[in-house]
Amino acid sequence: MSDSHVCVGVISGAYGVQGELRVKSFCAVPSDIENYSPLTDEAGNRNFALAILRPIKTGFSARLPEVATKEEADALRGTKLFAHRDQLPSLPDDEFYHADLIGCDVFDTGGVLLGRVKTVQNNGADDLLELQLSGSSTTTFLPFTKAAVPTVDLATRRIVADPPEGILPDAAPTATDG
Repeated sequence: MSDSHVCVGVISGAYGVQGELRVKSFCAVPSDIENYSPLTDEAGNRNFALAILRPIKTGFSARLPEVATKEEADALRGTKLFAHRDQLPSLPDDEFYHADLIGCDVFDTGGVLLGRVKTVQNNGADDLLELQLSGSSTTTFLPFTKAAVPTVDLATRRIVADPPEGILPDAAPTATDG
């Protein structure tokens, strides 16, 4: 998807047997996902006129006009929902859309490249930046807090991090003269 779209939610599957969907919202105010309709799929090939019916434990029960059965709803499981960026609210200086952080280079406070942001995860507490470590296939998670990430410069796609001890894998031991 292009930079003009932001992932605002995902269809988790069917809810009941009448074609209702389970939808997980990634919006700061979860019910705002409905305000960005029509949403699109990741490729931009399908439009979804999402209507929220009620909150449920894992997000919302919702309806799409073209979905009438449980099987049709289940077929959409895993479909990411995207909104046009110009529909989304402006953010304060210290808040960022996850899509804007992915792909940014991450440097330590001394200017050494640590890696690149692969994904942004949120499992209920603070956001975590998944870093693909420089020169390695290894990834690690960096807390996305002001202490661990003091600087984010989206214009240069550069993040300065001060990772807590133990976050980065230890460097290979070096030989010492005995």
